[in-house]
Amino acid sequence: MQTKCNLTIEYSLNDLDYVVNHILKSIKSKTILFYGEMGSGKTTLIKALIKALGSQDEVRSPTYSIVNEYGLKDDIIYHFDLYRLNSIDEAFDFGIEDYLQSNGWLFIEWPELIEDQLDIFNEIKIELL
Repeated sequence: MQTKCNLTIEYSLNDLDYVVNHILKSIKSKTILFYGEMGSGKTTLIKALIKALGSQDEVRSPTYSIVNEYGLKDDIIYHFDLYRLNSIDEAFDFGIEDYLQSNGWLFIEWPELIEDQLDIFNEIKIELL
């Protein structure tokens, strides 16, 4: 049974710090799915979230690597960009089930292929205004 938490916030880049704090206080799990058109700001928001969680790592889009890992003091963040995947089989080929079963943070851009593999997650939908 899936449990999802939808979060709707209108903001500009000037409000990014406020939005990040609001998201981190409002989420129900460490799995966050990010929806939005190409160029809508998904990666920008994720970079700010990773920084707010305390990672000192340089955050880059995982468009070509599919997943990037970022360290925290006592945790880990996995940042996925599944845009280039054509099927759930491709996700299983790189071992996504291991990531999904971890206790780390999961930030997933373009998550449509794997939604059915998740139980508890948060959804953030970004729209250009």
